Formats: sequence, structure tokens, C-alpha cells
Amino acid sequence: MYGLSLLPKEPGPLLVGAGLLGIAAFVLWETRIDHALLHVELLSRNRVFAFSSLAALLHYSATAGSGFLVSLYLQCLKGLSPREAGAVLLAQPLVMAVFSPIAGRLSDRVEPRVMASAGMALSAVGMALLALLTEQTSMHSVVVCLLLLGLGFALFSSPNMNAVMSSVDRKLYGVASGTVGTMRLVGQMLSMGLVMWMLSTHVGQKQLTPALHGAFLQCATASYHVFAGLCAVGVLASLARGTVRGGDESATG
Repeated sequence: MYGLSLLPKEPGPLLVGAGLLGIAAFVLWETRIDHALLHVELLSRNRVFAFSSLAALLHYSATAGSGFLVSLYLQCLKGLSPREAGAVLLAQPLVMAVFSPIAGRLSDRVEPRVMASAGMALSAVGMALLALLTEQTSMHSVVVCLLLLGLGFALFSSPNMNAVMSSVDRKLYGVASGTVGTMRLVGQMLSMGLVMWMLSTHVGQKQLTPALHGAFLQCATASYHVFAGLCAVGVLASLARGTVRGGDESATG
């Protein structure tokens, strides 16, 4: 993460490479010990669990940093105060709070991968629309994008967690929940790392003055394109998980 914040300057690439090697060494170590922190065998043998976890990682990697960029956009380019910007950003979590319980209940009757994939697709659309932000973009358009992201998040999160917990035995509920929690936190961290990288590349270590608004928009556009791409890959991962209610064969294939 520190290396990402330094890119493209030295020693950013070296630190990122060292971090990736550390992750690889950790995973290898976890496959060789009896009481592992990361249940690698569950990921390798349970298709539904593995692809649901991957979808969670991709979705949080694509969404966590978006609110940070929108906050800077609202304050620096639209002239809103921090309180006003926060009020606008409330549109996303409010939609999530309303629709997440509904999506969770529906996923008990509708195949979770269908709902989760639809939610991820909505998130991709929201990110693609945010990539079109300019200084002239209306506040209504920004709110619509946030509403789409909130609805996409609601449709994805609860059904995806339903798929995860339905794919494992009761004795592994704690492991499954902990693994998805790890994917969520790692995804959020990577998302902010990507944003810091983009800011460092386009804006640098400077105050975001009006003279740098164009550079910031370039940063935001590039970031949202990457986020939309991650969501698109996430849709494929979500669809590839197989069915939850098709029996043990589909869950462990």
C-alpha cells in the first residue's frame, strides 16, 4: 500500500513487488500448516465459495474509493462544504439501507448469483457514468449515480453473503464469514490504494487548487474507468460461481 502511494516514483515499484511476494509467501505458508488463518483448501475446492469471495473482493475494490473521489469533486469543483458534500453522499447508503434487507430476503427464493450479478452490473453502470463527470455536471446527475451505486451494492452484498454461507457446512460458518470479511477489507484497502496512485500520478503532492481541477478530473475519469472494469470482471466471477441450490456438486465443482 505504501508503494502504491509512491508510484510512479521510486521506491514505489520495488515496495509493490515486495508486497506481492509477501502475499504469495503467506498463501504458500497457509497451505502447509494445520491451523491456517486463511482456509486455502476451502477456496480451492468449493467453487461457489471461491467465486463469491472473488466477487466480493472485486466489488469492494471497485466501490470503496468512489465515495472519496466524489467527496473531493463536490467540495473542490462544486464548492460544497464538507457537511453539504456529506449530505449528498448520504444518497448511496440510504438506498443500501432500504434495499439490502429486501435483496437478502429475495435471495432466499431467487438464485443469489442472479441478483448479485445484477447488482454488480448496476455498480458498473454507476461507475461508467461517474467517469463522465465534468465541472458542468449537474448535482442531480451525481445523485443519480450515487443512487445506482447504492442499489447495486444492496443487490450484490446480501445475496452474495447468502451464497457464501449457503455453500459451506454449519461448522465452517465462522471461517466463511471471516474470509469474506477479509476480502471486504482487502478490497477497500486496494481501492483506496488505487485512488492514491491515480492522485499521485495526475495531481501529485499539491493542494487541489482550481488550476488542478482538470488534472483531478483526469484522475477521477481514469479511476472510474478502472472501477467499472473491475465491476465488469466481477459480474463474470459472480456468474461463474454456479448455483447455490443445485446440490453439493455445484457447490464443490
